[in-house]
Order: sequence, then structure tokens, then C-alpha cells
Amino acid sequence: MKKALLAACFAVAFAGPALAQDAKQDFALSNKTGYELKEVYVSPSNASDWQDDVLGTGTLGDGATVEIKFHRATKTCKWDLKVVYTVDSSNAVWHDIDLCSVDKITIRYNKSTDTTSASFD
Repeated sequence: MKKALLAACFAVAFAGPALAQDAKQDFALSNKTGYELKEVYVSPSNASDWQDDVLGTGTLGDGATVEIKFHRATKTCKWDLKVVYTVDSSNAVWHDIDLCSVDKITIRYNKSTDTTSASFD
């Protein structure tokens, strides 16, 4: 059931705007880390695995923003986010993000503390 729900959510993640324009969970992901991201995963907080990379075969360069869209019938508001860096395959994860109240997520990397942080707008 979880896989079917995720497949339904992400099968149209990058489909035409007519299918996803009203989803409350849609958000923009902005990469301000100074590094390229090779993978981005968004899964319901109660899922047991990450499923498919929403970037597909592409990457998200530093300074770039990608619109992540959901099917408008998606009901779940709490989601987890995982990003994977191209340079060394390290990753950062955030849990229980209320995507029904977030329009933009901006991620940043701090070299002095070696941490990736996110702001939710």
C-alpha cells in the first residue's frame, strides 16, 4: 500500500501543471549549499524507505531551485526529505516536515561545522 501511494504521488511529480497545480504539498527546493546535489528523496514520514529520486537522472546545481509537485489528491502532510551530494555521496535528512504549510525549502551547508541546514518558508 505504501509503495502504491508513493508511486501515485511521484508518478506525476513532474507531470504537467494541470495535474498537480492544486496540491498543498507542492514546494520549491533551493540549493544554497555551494555544492551540486545528485539525488533528492521525498517520502511520507511513515514510509519505511525512500523510494525514487525525484530528480530522476538530473542534478540540482548550487544556486538552482527545483519545483517538486505532488498529485492534487495526495492527503499526507508530514514528509521526510533527503539530499545526497554529488562530490562525496554524503547526505542530509530532515523528518516530519509539514509540506501543507511550507512553500519553499532552502538548504545551506556550513563548512566550519560540516552541517547542512534547512529553512522552511
